[in-house]
Amino acid sequence: MTAANDESDATLYVCVTCKAGEDRLGQALFDALSARIAADDEAGVCLRAVECLSVCKRPCTVALTARGKWTYVVGDLSLETHLDDILTAARRFARTHDGIVPWRERPIPFRKGVISRTPPLAPVEG
Repeated sequence: MTAANDESDATLYVCVTCKAGEDRLGQALFDALSARIAADDEAGVCLRAVECLSVCKRPCTVALTARGKWTYVVGDLSLETHLDDILTAARRFARTHDGIVPWRERPIPFRKGVISRTPPLAPVEG
């Protein structure tokens, strides 16, 4: 995984404005993912911070997207319990040709926490 790479197979957006009370949970999640990805030698996912995914009632929220793939927005994630699940989901998403990871292969938070699934914006050329 890479922190910033235009050649990646997927982009993982983390809402850094997600918070509970005054705690900036989204920023903490992004920082932890950045550290984990920096130590990871597996390529294919670009990590980016985003200012608000407009899912404030279900923090923390992430989005997985790539050219020609479905986009997933997933909420109800926490740094303490879902860091490995987020990385697993991102790797599996990156390995797909269309962005659709079979339901049983998704980590549990990515089965239960899906907020939306959006079709590719640009048609897949093939």
